[in-house]
Amino acid sequence: MNKSKEKGQSHSTRPPISVSPKWVQYTPEEIEMIIVELAKKGYPPSMIGVILRDQYGIPLVRSVVGVKLHKILKKYGVELSLPEDLYNLIKRAINLRRHLEEHPKDTHSQRGLLEIESKIHRLAKYYKRKGVLPPEWRYKPAEAKILVSRPLVTVKETSS
Repeated sequence: MNKSKEKGQSHSTRPPISVSPKWVQYTPEEIEMIIVELAKKGYPPSMIGVILRDQYGIPLVRSVVGVKLHKILKKYGVELSLPEDLYNLIKRAINLRRHLEEHPKDTHSQRGLLEIESKIHRLAKYYKRKGVLPPEWRYKPAEAKILVSRPLVTVKETSS
């Protein structure tokens, strides 16, 4: 039987239970401090989650602490210059533009750049609507290198 029309699911599914696993050896306060220290080192939220999973044995921050990772970062004054998904798309667009400077006849990559930049515009429109980005923010390919050259994570020093 031909199964080429069926779509597969190559990702793992999270467990439905949202309680803290028994094997986690850290208290919620310790986990918050680990998260803040990793953010001070410049790691983005997705990388912090991977490090917590692989090195500390913490499967999901929300199931252990009860709060999402972004809320913990906000609580301790850690800010992202851009939303992480938008930042990653802009980095991809910059790399693709660099590739197209060397290979101007690569039409497949030209189409890929169009698709990436349309995703950037759609995502920016969403973030403007949600109030994450200022209403006057615009994606400009000429200024994109400047956006990406800045650090994604900035930590405000608080007296806590």
